[in-house]
Amino acid sequence: MISPPLLKSGDKVAIVSPSRMITKDQLVKARKVLTSWDLEVVLGEHVYDQQGYFAGTDAHRLSDLQAALDDHEIKAIFCSRGGYGMSRIIDNINLKSIVNQPKWVVGFSDITALHLKLHQSGMESIHGLMPVQFEYEGVDKSIESLKNLLFNGVINYNIEANENNRQGTASGLVIGGNLSLLVDSLATGTELETKGKILFVEEIDEYLYKIDRMFNHLKRSGKLNGIKGLIIGDFSQMKDTSIPYGKNIEELILEYAGAFSGPIAFGFPIGHEAYHIAIPCGRQIMLKVNKEGTTLLG
Repeated sequence: MISPPLLKSGDKVAIVSPSRMITKDQLVKARKVLTSWDLEVVLGEHVYDQQGYFAGTDAHRLSDLQAALDDHEIKAIFCSRGGYGMSRIIDNINLKSIVNQPKWVVGFSDITALHLKLHQSGMESIHGLMPVQFEYEGVDKSIESLKNLLFNGVINYNIEANENNRQGTASGLVIGGNLSLLVDSLATGTELETKGKILFVEEIDEYLYKIDRMFNHLKRSGKLNGIKGLIIGDFSQMKDTSIPYGKNIEELILEYAGAFSGPIAFGFPIGHEAYHIAIPCGRQIMLKVNKEGTTLLG
């Protein structure tokens, strides 16, 4: 896998909006923070556009993202927010320029679709905090995690133990993201490939039975077979039906643990919560789960 160059003082970075619409006020804090890192921040031409739910038309969102990918002066691209919209343009994105001139792409949630395409092309990318969240309360450690990965390039995370963990050690390329987007990729040109890899998942605002259906879909499609390890991020704001599902999220996921033999780490701070650490998608990492906790190195 290709690891883009680390950022350095004076680099030019772009903020684009390939998914849901965003307002100027929602980017004020992010622009200040990135500027404080001594980065030159440029905005996509249509970054504040709106067409209903979306940040402008498909054509305009694609145009901004493609322009940032093709601009050799841009060293990192920050997707302003998630929501929905990336999968509407993903098949028309051309990655030739970024493969020849690697640069970081940062985002999560709906941006999972782009991480999968970059992974297919042999490019590392960063599953991490997005600009819309820089103003949220309690995200300081998340911002610092992202900065460290962009400028220093090494991860060394130690997370407290969870009673539902399955102990073990595994090494492999790490891939994953939002569970809905991972399942959405199946039978498409950017299908999730998991064999021999460490998979991480997170989700927000879903019914428990739908989480079960998505894990069952991964199992039925063979995506849980042959994975070396599973990292469970935040499953935030889970909902239940009037007839209770009958299991909590940990119990639900553990039902699918028999599909592979590697370690499982619950409670990892990845997802739609204030504490959200940056993960280098596509990097060779080491996952160690024992009674003391979980370690992720890469």
